[in-house]
Formats: sequence, structure tokens, C-alpha cells
Amino acid sequence: MRFAITKCHGSGNDFPMIDARAIDLVDWAPVARALADRAGPVGGDGLLLLTAGRDGAAFGMRMFNSDGSEAETCLNGLRCVARAGFAAAGVEAAEASLARSTATVSRDADIAPGVYTVREAVGPVGLDVQDWPMHVGVERIVDAPVPPLGERRFTAVAMPNPHLVAFVDAVDEAELVAIGEVCEAAPDWLPRRANVSFVEVRGDDRLYVRTFERGVGLTDSCGSAMAASTYAAGLTGRVAFDRALTVYNRGGLVRARAGADAMVTLHGNATWEWEGIVAVDPARGIAGELEVERHAGEEIAAWARVVEAA
Repeated sequence: MRFAITKCHGSGNDFPMIDARAIDLVDWAPVARALADRAGPVGGDGLLLLTAGRDGAAFGMRMFNSDGSEAETCLNGLRCVARAGFAAAGVEAAEASLARSTATVSRDADIAPGVYTVREAVGPVGLDVQDWPMHVGVERIVDAPVPPLGERRFTAVAMPNPHLVAFVDAVDEAELVAIGEVCEAAPDWLPRRANVSFVEVRGDDRLYVRTFERGVGLTDSCGSAMAASTYAAGLTGRVAFDRALTVYNRGGLVRARAGADAMVTLHGNATWEWEGIVAVDPARGIAGELEVERHAGEEIAAWARVVEAA
């Protein structure tokens, strides 16, 4: 099969994206594994699909991690899908359907010159870990240990994908990876796994987030982790609810705000890198010949200036 793809990123979280509204394919997992393979011709943190919306939504999104598993949401990816959806539907604001929820998305004022920016509002954030499910004998974990993970204190939130957020003085990547790998193994107490983030609070309006992402591993950027960290920071009193924050990661940044009503808003980039055609053998999960038809050099440069300034 040959697919038209857009290579895009939100805050450095990069993806091939396919307009799948008219494609009759049941199993996208092998396509995701082929296209998101860093050793292949495309590479990325996962695969994004623009889909038809459900229940009156203008469009929808599906997101597959690089291991082929489907995520409940991906907020960096949602901004990219929203940009494509706006163009397809001829709108600049819409409800978008996700795997198990919906989100409100709209074209926003550019966060920097030449940087296409989307506002996304999600929630309410879920706090009942039995919905994940997480079997640790409690309903909520707020700044408390998760017994199988030792003494490190976490706040557990669902965006609706599950997140364990720990606030630290300085990120220890070795510890983060070790905890992430325990969760990635899908133990009996956490059968659907979880994203794990270490977060540094840098003053009263800045957070730095480093994430071990379910189905991906240690990643430069995870939008739902930045949203989860923003809400967890408010919930635990580390920052004020309804305060505008800048949330950084290795891939870049977003502007964020969390409310006491458990709603979170992100403002961030949806940057095109290139557009092209790629051949994929779904039966073997292998990507073949890639033809790049257009490079978005100006958009790439505009985002690079944002990262340099950060």
C-alpha cells in the first residue's frame, strides 16, 4: 500500500500523519510500527490518523504508539491532527473525537512568528486509578507512594491516558527509566501500563517535564504528560490553579493552564516538516520507498528559533 503522509510535530513530538477518512484498513498497528520505526525511512514517536468525527464532531483522531499499541489520546499529536482537520472541514474551531473522549480545539494566535498554533482543551482529568485499572488498594494517589514502585511520591491522573507524575528537585533519567520499565512490563497491578514523568518546578510559572512514555520509552516530548503535570502541580499546591504556565521538555514548550474544575488547556505548535508518499507492506510491517514532495523549511526554522530561545 502507498500512503500520502505529512511528517509533523508538536513540541518536538514527531509523527507521520495520514488522512485515513477514506482508507479501508482495519489493522493500523503494523503500519504504525513500520512508519514510526526510527531505523526506517520515516520514523517518529507514533502514527497519527485523521478520521471522521463521531457524534457530531467535525473530525477525529486515532494515535498509535511506535510499538503498535493504540493510545487513548496524544495532545501534541492532536494539535497536528486539528490543523489537518481544520483544513479538511474549512473551520478554525471544532470538537474532535478521540478514542474514548472528545477535546475542543481551535486555531490560536501564534506563540512565535511563523509557528502555527492550536489551542486544545481537555478534561475533566480523572483521579480514580481503579479506572486505569491500577490495583494498589486505593482509589486515588495524590503526592503519595505507589507501593510497588518504592518510596518515590507520585500523583496519578488520567488525561484520559494514565500518568504517574513525580515532582523532583532534578530529573534523574536512570531512575525515571527504571520506574518506566517496571510500568511498561504491564505487571498484574498495572495491566494497561502507564506514562511516567519526573517534573521540576522552576519558579511559580514554569515546569520542566521528562517522560517515559507508554509504548515509546524515554521521549523528548509528551503532550498529555505536560497536561497531566500541569494539573498535578495545581492539585498538590505547587502552583496556583488557573495560572498561565510555560511547560518545557527536551522538544520545546507549550503554554498551559489547569483549573480547579479539572480542565486543562494547552497552547502549542503544530508544525509541518514535509509531505510525501511512502510504500508500506502491512503484512510484514515494513516501510519501503519514500518520496518527499515538499519540505516545510520555513516552519522548521521558525520552530528552531523557539527552541533556541527557550
